[in-house]
Amino acid sequence: MKYVLLLFFLLNSVVQADEWRTPEPENLVYLQLESGLVVIELAPFAAPEHVNQFKQLVDEGFYNGLDFYRVIEGFVAQGGDMTGDKPSESKGPLKAEFTRALMPESPFQLVQEPDFFAAQTGYIHGFAAGRDPEAALEWLVHCPGTVAMARNTDADSATTDFYVVMGQAPRHLDRNMSVFGRVIHGMEHIQALPRGDAQTDSGVIKEVAQRGRILTAMLASKLPESKRLKLKIQRTDSEAMQTRLQQGRTKDNPFFKYKDNGKLDICYYPPISRVE
Repeated sequence: MKYVLLLFFLLNSVVQADEWRTPEPENLVYLQLESGLVVIELAPFAAPEHVNQFKQLVDEGFYNGLDFYRVIEGFVAQGGDMTGDKPSESKGPLKAEFTRALMPESPFQLVQEPDFFAAQTGYIHGFAAGRDPEAALEWLVHCPGTVAMARNTDADSATTDFYVVMGQAPRHLDRNMSVFGRVIHGMEHIQALPRGDAQTDSGVIKEVAQRGRILTAMLASKLPESKRLKLKIQRTDSEAMQTRLQQGRTKDNPFFKYKDNGKLDICYYPPISRVE
């Protein structure tokens, strides 16, 4: 009997383990803010050039000591070098990576069809994504925690400054900005940043001393393993995640009296992250 119980335990452990994935250290950036640690998972499959340049900037210490100088309640927190004066060999303008070609081998997992802003929404490698089969394009969408490069009116003008979506999901920015990552840990520290006035200077905080500072930015792969968080992210193809999505569609909890139409907002169902 004890061998049967042991076998059950081992099989159950395998099933439970399959629910979670471990993000690659080379695709994690640790932002140490004054209020705590923020971890960004990068998406090189979606915006490889933006990810490459961001990693180079992080590795050379470019963001150390800079700040979040434009923070708008319910919109975004924008950080980097507002003056544009900090030297770097890795700050050339980037060609826009708003979308990518839809390939037959794409791991896109369909969740909603149609979506208000896209023909389809779902997940690509755990990131909320949109897709247009007719145009043969797919892209990452602007959910809370999304990280993208800031730019001016020129599509190919992004260089160093980035923003994190906070509050509502500004989906009107989808396919207009190069999304290259998302916050998987420490979002409360982004939410704790000092705010600017959206009606004055578009949310820019003029007084440097009043801004939230980036103490350090480091690639997880450059840290000793003992200094890394043991992060796990729920797999979007796991049974637990599929159950969560199905419950969102059916609203079978007795609390719900109005069941609506069964459609899902992809931004309402981010994969759960945890620290072991």
